[in-house]
Amino acid sequence: MFSNLSKIKPKFRTQGRVSGNFGRNKVRAGSSMKGIGETDAKVLKMTTQEEYLQRLRAAYGTTTNKRVKEFIFLEIRKIMVQRGQWSK
Repeated sequence: MFSNLSKIKPKFRTQGRVSGNFGRNKVRAGSSMKGIGETDAKVLKMTTQEEYLQRLRAAYGTTTNKRVKEFIFLEIRKIMVQRGQWSK
């Protein structure tokens, strides 16, 4: 006895939606943060390193959180080393 199953040719898919995400349509991959940092503002205010350093020093004296103090200390040290003003 012969079976006709081996004679069935698979049909190429030329119509319909392309799925693969568990039944949902495929979408292009990309980050939702793609446009971060882009702006159409005419004037931008950038914080200077000196102003950032002043803010860090003010925050160091007011915070009681150990992790925040550690972060502030490392940031201050990084800036001072960069400027050549950090001594061991």
